[in-house]
Formats: sequence, C-alpha cells, structure tokens
Amino acid sequence: MQQKLKTATVGTAKTLKMIAPMLLAVIGLIGLFKTYITPEMLRTLFNGSALHDMLVGVGFGGISVGQPFLSYIIGGELLKEGASFYGVTAFILAFVTLGVVQLPMEFSIFGFRFALVRNLLSLLFAFILAFLIAFCVRMFA
Repeated sequence: MQQKLKTATVGTAKTLKMIAPMLLAVIGLIGLFKTYITPEMLRTLFNGSALHDMLVGVGFGGISVGQPFLSYIIGGELLKEGASFYGVTAFILAFVTLGVVQLPMEFSIFGFRFALVRNLLSLLFAFILAFLIAFCVRMFA
C-alpha cells in the first residue's frame, strides 16, 4: 500500500512539474488579456450572433492550439468578459482539436491526406458541437 502511495505521489509530482510552465504561461496571458483586452473589444469580436461568434471562436481557437485544461480557464475568462456561449464553446473545441499551427508537423508524421481530413472534420464538428452544446445549455438552463 505504501509503495502505491509513493508511486502515485512521484507520478503526480512529475505531472505537476511538466504542466507548471504551461499553467504559469496561461496565468500570465490571462493577466495580459485582462489588462489589454477590454469588454468592449470582446463585444465587437463576439457580437451575439451564433454563426458569427462560432466563426470567431473557431478562428482564434484553431490558431492558438493548446491543452484542454487551459482552454477551460481561457473560456471561463471569455465568458466573464461577455463573450457568447456559442463563441466560447467553439473556441474550446477548436483550441483542443484543430491543429492549424502544427499542420506541417502533422503532414510529415501522418501524411498530407490524413492530417487534412482530420483537421477538416475537426473544423466541421467544432461548429456542429458548439451549436448543439450551446443550444442544449440554453434549453435546459
């Protein structure tokens, strides 16, 4: 039992050491975001129209690729600043699934066709799921 606890503690410490730089970077970016991006700027980006907000969310999410736990933090901050649920949901989905920045690496590892099809399907499903999730949340909330 004690060996399992030691193994779990060591594994947790290694994971924390690995994600700490990313987490600190996100905290720093959120600080910059709160300083330089005003709620008025976000309202011009996310205007409340479902399609427009999803396009903006997918655009920014696809360019700024990252880990799921980071997307929830950023998404929460966007919601606090007045971004629509459609846009934030699309951002989170694209942030996690689209790989626009890493496309050249994907092409070399998986091949052009596979990487292109994977990203196109991720793009399509980011729109579909963002709409369905936002619709269901509004319906049941």
